[in-house]
Amino acid sequence: MQKITPYLWFNNQAEEAMNFYVSIFEDARIESINRYQGGPKEGEVLTAVFQLAGQQFMALDGGPEFNFTEAISFFVSCESQEEVDHYWEKLAEGGDETAQQCGWLKDKFGVSWQIVPKVLPELLNHPDPEKSQKVMQAMLQMKKIDIQALRQAAA
Repeated sequence: MQKITPYLWFNNQAEEAMNFYVSIFEDARIESINRYQGGPKEGEVLTAVFQLAGQQFMALDGGPEFNFTEAISFFVSCESQEEVDHYWEKLAEGGDETAQQCGWLKDKFGVSWQIVPKVLPELLNHPDPEKSQKVMQAMLQMKKIDIQALRQAAA
């Protein structure tokens, strides 16, 4: 088991969320599911363990006491625009991509994600401060990150 594992608290959506995430990421799988035994929730997910891109997560169907906030998000590092587009489109399905900027979105379960191309830090740290600032200004206008637009800003 990895040293630190994100533990996600859902309100009767842990199984749906886990299946949704596993369908989006490569190298993803469900490792285990513990279900309620007896009572009104018998057979429903209590806890589950799954992996996304080699990262283990735990999920709990704990009820409505807690909600996700933007204070915690998952950062997805992308190699290409195609990869940015894939994760953005899939994770935004039924969620909210309009209230965020700079590559952030909230999925249909309220979990925040940052979909970021690997080239972004390189462009933001351009040796020419004027070009770096232009990249920053371009990024601040974006919801989903557009690599070509960032490169044009740095040109």
